[in-house]
Amino acid sequence: MLDVKRLRLLHELHIRGTIAAVAAALSYTPSSVSQQLALLETEAGVPLLEKSGRRVRLTPQALVLVEHTSALLERLELMTAELDNSLTEVTGTVRLAVFQSAALGIVPQALTILRDEYPQLRVEVTQREPESALFETWTREFDLVVAEQYPGHAAPRQPDLDRVPLLEDELRLGVPFDAHSLADLARSPWVMEPRGTASRHFAEQLCRQAGFEPDVRFETADLQAHIRLIESGHAVALLPDLVWGGREPGIRLLQLPGAPRRTVFTSAREASVARPGIIACRDALRRAASSLVE
Repeated sequence: MLDVKRLRLLHELHIRGTIAAVAAALSYTPSSVSQQLALLETEAGVPLLEKSGRRVRLTPQALVLVEHTSALLERLELMTAELDNSLTEVTGTVRLAVFQSAALGIVPQALTILRDEYPQLRVEVTQREPESALFETWTREFDLVVAEQYPGHAAPRQPDLDRVPLLEDELRLGVPFDAHSLADLARSPWVMEPRGTASRHFAEQLCRQAGFEPDVRFETADLQAHIRLIESGHAVALLPDLVWGGREPGIRLLQLPGAPRRTVFTSAREASVARPGIIACRDALRRAASSLVE
């Protein structure tokens, strides 16, 4: 009989590529992962790993096991969802990944709804960039993710994840002084999120379309730091409305041409969408988001 936990380690190795990455993701040591995979190889009675330089590569027989393990993990998740559905109370734990402005603007009210209506449900919230959070939800590190998609920049598509729209979030210019258009900021210092993020790509493209290369002097993923730099007169930035969480902005905001909006959505594994905890969290997030646009 093949051990399911060891099969999952093999499945993770196929996804992540290295034993070190598997160990880091699952809070194991690399040596313990290697030992468990060696035991799985003994159980299977066929070679599962072969050396490839400093790494290991899965054999064709290992890939057969990986394919069946994917189906097995999905069936286990479906079984858990059906079991949860048979209960009269919403219980258990939902691991939620969110990006910062959603954590500021939606999550506190959603948590209040969940605390009041489902006191037996535990929700664990972790801040993650949407690109990595979508991948980590697919690999079962999270159960639900709040993610974003900027105009002209498609969010990553992971297999077996659904996508449910949550809200449309307008993007505006935050400025500390009198300005009337994006072109007026060509010589201004900017604060932007790190390179590689969808928000950074969108902001840079917007500036280039306006005829200038932005002078990015400050780089941080912390939108509260963006706001402080604007308030103190040291930078300008693009900010989503969601960061204010329904409160009055404390800085001057300019509307951009065409009033561009990003799409905020939730994603969960298709095998787990029927879990009562997932349904409850999505409903609470939807109600919290709706309250911002009423």
